Amino acid sequence: MPFTKSKRYKDYSSFIKKKFSERVQKISLDTGFTCPNRDGSKGVGGCTYCNNNTFNPYYCKPSKSITAQLNEGIQFFSKKYKTQKYLAYFQAYTNTYAEIDLVKELYLEAINHPEVIGLVIGTRPDCIQENLVDFLAELAKDYYISLEFGIESTLNRSLELVNRCHTFEETQAAYDLAKNKGIHLGGHLIIGLPGESREEILNHAKAVSLLPIDSLKLHQLQVVKHTKMALQLKENPSMFQLFSVEDYVDLISDFVSCLRSDIIIERFISESPSHLLIAPKWGGLKNFELVSKIDKAMMEKDLWQGKNYK
Repeated sequence: MPFTKSKRYKDYSSFIKKKFSERVQKISLDTGFTCPNRDGSKGVGGCTYCNNNTFNPYYCKPSKSITAQLNEGIQFFSKKYKTQKYLAYFQAYTNTYAEIDLVKELYLEAINHPEVIGLVIGTRPDCIQENLVDFLAELAKDYYISLEFGIESTLNRSLELVNRCHTFEETQAAYDLAKNKGIHLGGHLIIGLPGESREEILNHAKAVSLLPIDSLKLHQLQVVKHTKMALQLKENPSMFQLFSVEDYVDLISDFVSCLRSDIIIERFISESPSHLLIAPKWGGLKNFELVSKIDKAMMEKDLWQGKNYK
């Protein structure tokens, strides 16, 4: 087995410690951009599961400049850790979906902050272009640049069902465009979208492993208030097969074993605010508690990342 007994997969915290010589904290930013499945260019209403209020911190407001958001975020986190550097995290909505000159301007404003050592940019795979990738590749010569694509599913029927308005083929094309440019390539998957079987979810791991991807974020499907999915759950609950903690741990331990062994796993769950979360409710289970359960399950089942990857 190529991993330690306690961590049978490539974990993100170990990667960060190895990559940087000091503690690093992400500061979430909101550019005020929208998405092509919101503004009518591809669709309206956005993704059926999406409510950005589930992850935006209080200081993260598009009415504030990038510098102001960074300063407030740094002020907040510096109270807990006195010595650290920061990654500017362009998180909300689609952070490459605007005129390229404006996008470049905001990225440069962030990277020129004296406490910032890199950028993390979340976007859709259908909202990337070659000239922007080239710009990021230039920045990557001097800074840590991470580009995260919302894959969400490798099944086109699931992507259509949740109103993503892009295909998995577009995801593959986006990674091909951005590979081998010195950019850290991340991805995001939602585990348990309506209608996906256990076998199909495990096949996500194998399909994603064929992409030139460096790191992966996973989280369980959560139904939150003020979304179309909340209405669907109320009107047609049979659409959904929401996980118990035990079932999710069992599935994810198998999922990791089907994943290419060198992919860094950044997270396993999402924690939506309790006042917005409808289901599943896991009794306030924290990320570190679930990680401990996954670690234990992988040991008990004698699994490790890549064991069942072919």
